[in-house]
Amino acid sequence: MAQQQEPDAERQKAMQQRMHALQVEQQKRLAVKRYLTVGAYERLMNVRVANFELYSQLVDLLLNMAQSQRVTGQITEDQLKQILSRLTYKKESTIEFKHK
Repeated sequence: MAQQQEPDAERQKAMQQRMHALQVEQQKRLAVKRYLTVGAYERLMNVRVANFELYSQLVDLLLNMAQSQRVTGQITEDQLKQILSRLTYKKESTIEFKHK
């Protein structure tokens, strides 16, 4: 009987952790929404669907910017695109051929 309760307890603990993570995610989303225009928020949600890791980085960056008071007014979609391009910038590698 004790063996059967252990998986239930583990499952319940996992469920609680998942619920907590969802609540934190919801709070972050609501906090960021205050600093974005409608178009910028929609783009952010598209990024969330396409690349959750990038979305998390972007949300953390936006929240840090807001906390350090580097955000004046609302961030537009174009400004969000610029921030995204800085986050995802990778220098293109070039191949050089040296002829003998």
